[in-house]
Amino acid sequence: MKLILAIVQDKDSNRLSDALSEENFKSTKLSSSGGFLKEGNTTLMIGCDDGDVDQALEIIKDNCSYREQMVAPISPMGGNADSYIPKPVKVEVGGATVFVLPVDAFHQF
Repeated sequence: MKLILAIVQDKDSNRLSDALSEENFKSTKLSSSGGFLKEGNTTLMIGCDDGDVDQALEIIKDNCSYREQMVAPISPMGGNADSYIPKPVKVEVGGATVFVLPVDAFHQF
């Protein structure tokens, strides 16, 4: 048995949850936030048999898209913020960060 931890953007989480449910994968959603953009993310915990991991990964890949987003850079620390004019920068966001972990035991009470 495996535990898949998939960290996705909030914009993709409902579509991904629905797609997983359609294929009979059970998942638990946790709210989380990203370190770089400080925006909301969703972490999905998906338990599945070893033979179903590839199918789950394909569903995640198909439902979590990359997109471009404009972000304003953070003002310099210790500098004169009055003369700092932030210029928005285009960055690529989205997709999914996925960890596949072995499960030694599973209990449901």
